[in-house]
Amino acid sequence: MERFTDVLPVRLADSKAAADPLGLAVAAYLARFRGSSRDHASSDLRCLLAWCAERGLDPLAASRAQLEVYIRWMQEVRRFKPSTVSRRFSVTAGFYRTAVIDGLLEHSPAEHVRRPTVPPESPTLGFTHLQFEAMLTAARESPNRYDFALVAMLGLLGLRIFEATGADIGDLGEEHGHRVLRVCGKGTKVVLVPLPPAVGRAIDRAVGGRPGGPVLLNSREARMDRHAATRRLRNLARTAGVRIAARHADPRTTMRYDRARNNLDRHSNYILAAYMASCT
Repeated sequence: MERFTDVLPVRLADSKAAADPLGLAVAAYLARFRGSSRDHASSDLRCLLAWCAERGLDPLAASRAQLEVYIRWMQEVRRFKPSTVSRRFSVTAGFYRTAVIDGLLEHSPAEHVRRPTVPPESPTLGFTHLQFEAMLTAARESPNRYDFALVAMLGLLGLRIFEATGADIGDLGEEHGHRVLRVCGKGTKVVLVPLPPAVGRAIDRAVGGRPGGPVLLNSREARMDRHAATRRLRNLARTAGVRIAARHADPRTTMRYDRARNNLDRHSNYILAAYMASCT
């Protein structure tokens, strides 16, 4: 059997993929996604394919019982949280469902596999006002000019980590009198997010005089990725004396806010920014 790295990613046009059922199944499933959603699905599917390859198992020949063992492996060996196990197995189930649709399998072995229970609400506690103010202060005073923009974009705009690191200078603009940032979210959905003055200044500081390219750069002056951003957040948290994400392994989750993004005049970014300004 081919190694999982030999079939992921794969192009539908490859003659090798056309002759290989697994390669075709992988390509057909991933072709349903675009942008960052495709990257995330690819990463989650790679987990399954690697597990199968290590055991000499053809993923297309896997049984329900073997997928039950795969879930136990994610829980007990890899120590993934229930939400991670559920997400990764959702990709697994989608992969097999697509294989059934395409006629590669008669039925999905994932259909009756038991999944871990995921609480409807995250137990992760967000920052208090004082904690977030400490993070903002540490970022503002950091010698790394990208830190302030990173914290402002995550905490004051409520961007997801990939939205912040994926932002380009060319995405900045104006709309109906508002300074905005064009954000490409999940499923390549594009929204315009208004920039309160404090966030605009933070972004301007990060951009400097550059005419184009990413808003956030790493130490090598290349685009900052989610891993570099997480390291920056951890460093800032230590500087600020904030214990970050105490009940979650990933600090990126802690800095998320859910807000409506479709009304620029009444957008809650302005409300949050005004509240922070009034308390500092």
